[in-house]
Amino acid sequence: MIPYGKQEITQQDIDAVVDVLKSDFLTQGPQVPLFEQSIKFAVDAEHALAVNSATSALHIACLALGVGKGDVVWTTPITFVASANCALYCGADVDFVDIDPLTYNLSAENLKKKLQHAKENNLALPKVVIPVHLCGQPCEMEKIHTLGQEYGFAIIEDASHAIGGKYKGNPIGNCEYSDITVFSFHPVKIVTTAEGGVVTTNSKELAAKLDLLRSHGITRDSSLMANDSHGGWYYEQVDLGFNYRMTEMQAALGVSQMSRLHDFVAKRNALAARYDELLKGLPLVTPYQIEDSYSGRHLYVIRLNLDEIQKSHKQVFDELRGKEIGVNLHYIPVHIQPYYKQLGFNIGDFPEAEKYYQKAISIPLYHTMSELEQLQVIKVIKETL
Repeated sequence: MIPYGKQEITQQDIDAVVDVLKSDFLTQGPQVPLFEQSIKFAVDAEHALAVNSATSALHIACLALGVGKGDVVWTTPITFVASANCALYCGADVDFVDIDPLTYNLSAENLKKKLQHAKENNLALPKVVIPVHLCGQPCEMEKIHTLGQEYGFAIIEDASHAIGGKYKGNPIGNCEYSDITVFSFHPVKIVTTAEGGVVTTNSKELAAKLDLLRSHGITRDSSLMANDSHGGWYYEQVDLGFNYRMTEMQAALGVSQMSRLHDFVAKRNALAARYDELLKGLPLVTPYQIEDSYSGRHLYVIRLNLDEIQKSHKQVFDELRGKEIGVNLHYIPVHIQPYYKQLGFNIGDFPEAEKYYQKAISIPLYHTMSELEQLQVIKVIKETL
């Protein structure tokens, strides 16, 4: 089976992890700060804080921005459920903005219309908007940022797919158009720490809040304490935080992997360009890329022209799987999940997201993919369609 995604673990990565296992620190040692430094350098952000997953990163990002009961957070329906769940963890409500039919990202135009409608009808405006850089392609962040300034919402970029990408010439994660950016380092992502996430921000105040939230709300910083220190052992809990810390083993793996980030992304882009060329003429739509962007190319999603294919979406998917091509689908629209339907969402609420779901298939793409593997994928797609 040729998988849709796959991590690469080299001897360099293994040695880095083994060195930690032989060291005095398995948690809260030198590797986590080194990993954070590598992220700061790669994305040109003032602060980077590592946590145990991107879901944890989204949660504390919402909390740091003051999301709570009575607030509403808007995101895209085409994402993994964590992008929406993070608001619910804080006691807030969630709503969605339909996608752009070309990029599959949250539509800046639909966001503008939804904001105007909410304001005109005295409906709740979002406290936070979470655009998701689906497949690694950046959203139209400048437009979203302008709307944020006009309507007063904060922005969390969910860049779980997008490490190593660029928007308008600058690295995704530099927070030029957002308050906080979140990255994922799950095994199928561009860089892996096994499980793990990072938040980046240019705000000293947000960074301090995020640091507290990821580690029980505990501090040894005397400037944050309510009382004088009792001695060298002293700490205080000054907030309600969580145990969301990253381990030293994960961080060491991340430091090693980050040294190859740009090679990973360049290879993914070369493979994607080859797909673009060799899939021409088939009854499908290849991914559209916006100008002034450089995608991390985490996923390569095709949309089937089902009117031209004498097979259903499911038939094509099943045939590809049956021929050892490990396709997948990213994602089922969040608003049609049973849990979200219980919250009041219905089929038909976000039609572009639902059209996407009816036709989309993620085909294999990973930076170690060989020419022969890619040709086999293309051959089987042609046979199937």
